[in-house]
Amino acid sequence: MRLARALLPLLLQACWATAQDLPAAERAIAFQDCPVDVFFVLDTSESVALRLKPYGALVDKVKSFTKRFIDNLKDRYYRCDRNLVWNAGALHYSDEVEIIRGLTRMPSGRDELKASVDAVKYFGKGTYTDCAIKKGLEELLVGGSHLKENKYLIVVTDGHPLEGYKEPCGGLEDAVNEAKHLGIKVFSVAITPDHLEPRLSIIATDHTYRRNFTAADWGQSRDAEEVISQTIDTITDMIKNNVEQVCCSFECQPARGPPGPRGDPGYEGERGKPGLPGEKGEAGDPGRPGDLGPVGYQGMKGEKGSRGEKGSRGPKGYKGEKGKRGIDGVDGMKGEMGYPGLPGCKGSPGFDGVQGPPGPKGDAGAFGKKGEKGAPGADGEPGRPGNTGPPGDEGDPGAPGSPGEKGEAGDEGNAGPDGPPGDRGGPGERGPRGTPGVRGPRGDPGEAGPPGDQGREGPVGVPGDPGEAGPIGPKGYRGDEGPPGLEGPRGAPGPVGPPGDPGLMGERGEDGPPGNGTEGFPGFPGYPGSRGPPGINGTKGYPGLKGDEGEAGDPGEDNNDISPPGVKGAKGYRGPEGPQGPPGPPGPPGPDECEILDIIMKMCSAPAPAECKCGPIDILFVLDSSESIGLQNFEIAKDFIVKVIDRLSRDELVKFEAGQSHAGVVQYSHNQMQEHVDLRDPNIRNTQELKEAIKKLQWMAGGTFTGEALQYTRDRLLPPTQNNRIALVITDGRSDTQRDTTPLNVLCGPDIKVVSVGIKDVFGFAAGSDQLNTISCQGLAPQDRPGISLVKENYAELLEDAFLKNITTQICIDKKCPDYTCPITFSSPADITILLDGSASVGGHNFETTKRFAKLLAERFLTAGRTDASQDVRVAVVQYSGPGQQQPERAALQFLRNYTVLAGAVDALDFFNDATDVIDALRYATRFYREAAAGAAKKKLLLFSDGNSQGATAAAIEKAVQEAQRAGIEIFVVVVGHQVNEPHIRVLVTGKTAEYDVAFGERHLFRVPSYQALLRGVFYQTVSRKVAQD
Repeated sequence: MRLARALLPLLLQACWATAQDLPAAERAIAFQDCPVDVFFVLDTSESVALRLKPYGALVDKVKSFTKRFIDNLKDRYYRCDRNLVWNAGALHYSDEVEIIRGLTRMPSGRDELKASVDAVKYFGKGTYTDCAIKKGLEELLVGGSHLKENKYLIVVTDGHPLEGYKEPCGGLEDAVNEAKHLGIKVFSVAITPDHLEPRLSIIATDHTYRRNFTAADWGQSRDAEEVISQTIDTITDMIKNNVEQVCCSFECQPARGPPGPRGDPGYEGERGKPGLPGEKGEAGDPGRPGDLGPVGYQGMKGEKGSRGEKGSRGPKGYKGEKGKRGIDGVDGMKGEMGYPGLPGCKGSPGFDGVQGPPGPKGDAGAFGKKGEKGAPGADGEPGRPGNTGPPGDEGDPGAPGSPGEKGEAGDEGNAGPDGPPGDRGGPGERGPRGTPGVRGPRGDPGEAGPPGDQGREGPVGVPGDPGEAGPIGPKGYRGDEGPPGLEGPRGAPGPVGPPGDPGLMGERGEDGPPGNGTEGFPGFPGYPGSRGPPGINGTKGYPGLKGDEGEAGDPGEDNNDISPPGVKGAKGYRGPEGPQGPPGPPGPPGPDECEILDIIMKMCSAPAPAECKCGPIDILFVLDSSESIGLQNFEIAKDFIVKVIDRLSRDELVKFEAGQSHAGVVQYSHNQMQEHVDLRDPNIRNTQELKEAIKKLQWMAGGTFTGEALQYTRDRLLPPTQNNRIALVITDGRSDTQRDTTPLNVLCGPDIKVVSVGIKDVFGFAAGSDQLNTISCQGLAPQDRPGISLVKENYAELLEDAFLKNITTQICIDKKCPDYTCPITFSSPADITILLDGSASVGGHNFETTKRFAKLLAERFLTAGRTDASQDVRVAVVQYSGPGQQQPERAALQFLRNYTVLAGAVDALDFFNDATDVIDALRYATRFYREAAAGAAKKKLLLFSDGNSQGATAAAIEKAVQEAQRAGIEIFVVVVGHQVNEPHIRVLVTGKTAEYDVAFGERHLFRVPSYQALLRGVFYQTVSRKVAQD
């Protein structure tokens, strides 16, 4: 036994030396590598590719992250004497998936994989993440290692879009559940900022595979590079730790011996799991019709299955349909502006608020600077004893010492060299049992020994705990139909059944032979029946024919009483024409040209007050339906289009029908992704059906090829026509001009007006003003018709009432209006003064209306024609109220020829809101004319008055008017409303209390029912025309 213990260490050393002398190739066979498969799934959709300028810059950051990650995939040696080696591959995706490179062995294929990643060109369209994940799973299953525990998927995406369209490959959750079922781990890495964290959390197969991993950050974080480096290191370390547990979960394998004899063939393995669905094959030839199978027997009822595990949370439901539009409320009347209130007192300080709950734990801060060298620490505790060193050289024999006490048994020493064979000793005492030695390497198989005796049956082991229920396997294929079983014994007769239903009536039998009876005698007559109920009354008969005329009766006796007058007789014949009478007095003058135009306006504008017509027009809406718009914003844009069509129909009286105006909508995304609906479609018969078709448009969620969409609009929906043509383009102004080479000004021309509306996208980026200006034909060739470019902060502002009015105004800016102007001409120079009533009875709001009316008159006077160019027309505007209240004061008042200066002076008039003294106002105007009027100029005064004046009598007014008439002033009066002093009005017009000249009054008196009527129709033209006449 001692000999065996002594030989064991020598045998181990010999085996170790032999293993070290093996060639490298044989050692690779002896100690197998532990492979890990890593596959990158890179998002190059529109939300990533077009988020930064120049377009594709964020994709370059994603590629840089991937190449840095590939450089970090370095082999590692584990203590269990196995080497971790890497296989890596990559794909990129949008609404299609492209393999960049399949799984490639690292480090030999590192440069080729990095070069393939660097050569990627982004797709820039929609985002089908579920399809990309399933394609990555397929690549991991088909290629790479046999260890399914060592397969990892790294998905780099921003998570967009959140909702809005059906994912074509089963959805994101379905793809992730498939990865979990196959045992493949999926990391989700964000492209920040503006990423969708809920979607990234769904992608990760475990919450530890998400964390705050970041692949690209476009400069908003100061520690972006450090965060990206931490992401790469953290994911790599997690994979290495997981792999060590897989590869080192069994004992180290020793060097392999020579190959043994070929073994017997094994049993047939279990049926494998169903593979991934392959590509759709071509249709095969039709097979021949199969034979009719036997009728199957009803199977036995299966046992009740165990309760299944709780399912995963279902996907988020789709957004419900939008409700019907509510009924528009009635607009309230705008009230007059109130007086400003006094400033309030300063409030007392409020009480301190309740302390809020502690905030959430913040993100880890940046690493601090390296600290200064610390002071030397205190002496630590003594360390553990070190390993036993090698035995020293044998020392010189010492002097024999005194015999000591018997010591304890020492540790077993190393085996010494073999000594010379000694004399055969006697049997010694039995020593204590030694410790078991280390198990040596497995030896070569020895020769088969003789068969041993049958061993005794061992004790029954303790039953183990029941294992966890495994995952439910796929449903097996139906087995072949077994042969029919033997016929069973005849069963016992069953109980008697209930009586059956009566059978159907049988067919009529054949006629029997004729009978031989004789004919019977007739029966007795029956008894009379009882009387029936009375019948219904008949209808009234028709009147009979008129009888013959009777003979004349005898004459009656005479009656001396006076009878009542008889019936008026028939109209007699026309008598002879009488002699011509004397001529009557002259009647009032008929309406002049301006009054006739006013009548025409009222007749032609009924029933709506609009005078100018918008149309016919051809309006086309071009709607951006790319991924960067977002589902909610896309729905708002459709509502905006419907509201614009409604407003054009209701407010501008545009008739969208055949032969009149036309409307259509084009929605677009990337190349060859356009869809349109318009009134020329045979399935759309009216405006209501067009609006319903607009509401049914589905968000495309792809790339942005605006130029191609505008070309599509021009070719398909803008044929030559005589109508005004308008194109309204709604976009975020970020077209992919690197791949869409169609110019953005393709709609520009002399016959089309383009309006571009730019709105911030779903990420909050402002619309590109340079593209919006190009779309709306600004700064282009002079022959092109310039449009306008509008910019909004968000899509909700499209539905504001003010913006809708602005849009309809721009669409209908080229209205076709009738010419209702009647020109006026001065045949001599004129100085005209307009006296405005500023008393309290007028009111502040009505006074502002009067000022607007005065400016209209002044503009007509100063721009009127003249028979002689040297003739000068000047205008002054004065406000009057109580005694001595006139504005401007006499020193500042003057006649003006410049309308701009005059309009500024009118706007500067502040409402007096005081008493009324029309006599003082007339005297003020008379003095002004005597001092400032030109000698040859006609003097004309237009006075606003209701005839009421404080303390004035008709005689006093007559005196003031006659004084003005003697100064050569011709007075015209404007009366507003019905509460007027008629006698005073007649004196103001004619200057006489005793008599009234109707014809003179018709020319110098103007009446309107309200102050608002001053601005309606052509009233101001009528007044200005009569004032201008000599």
